[in-house]
Amino acid sequence: MRTSPNRLVAIIFGAVYILVGLLGFAVTGGVGFIATDGGLLLGIFEVNPLHNIAHLLIGAALLIAGLSSVRAAKGVNITVGAVYLLLGIVGFFLVNTAANILALNTADHFLHLASAIVLLGVGLGAERGTSTRSALA
Repeated sequence: MRTSPNRLVAIIFGAVYILVGLLGFAVTGGVGFIATDGGLLLGIFEVNPLHNIAHLLIGAALLIAGLSSVRAAKGVNITVGAVYLLLGIVGFFLVNTAANILALNTADHFLHLASAIVLLGVGLGAERGTSTRSALA
């Protein structure tokens, strides 16, 4: 297995998001599953149980793709990056509304936007000159 920026980023982000999802359950005791106000993770990021499950699923997708192949990692990095870009932007309009089922706050929006920049940057920019045959490795 050769070194791939897409695989490396997918594995690191995947592991971090799984850890964040697990840690989130430590601060969401007594918080409703889709409560618009959640517990504070690391004292700044607001989460509820649905938000924690989303982190676990996204982390698993990234980790599995990163461990699978360059093509899988690149595809998942781009997909998750695009979703996070959308969530980072739309999230600003969801705060203080009933539609905020992930209990998002401003810190979450900026973290989602930062994640989107890294995932999309690597997904769209790395391995551009790689042939399809070697991208399968």
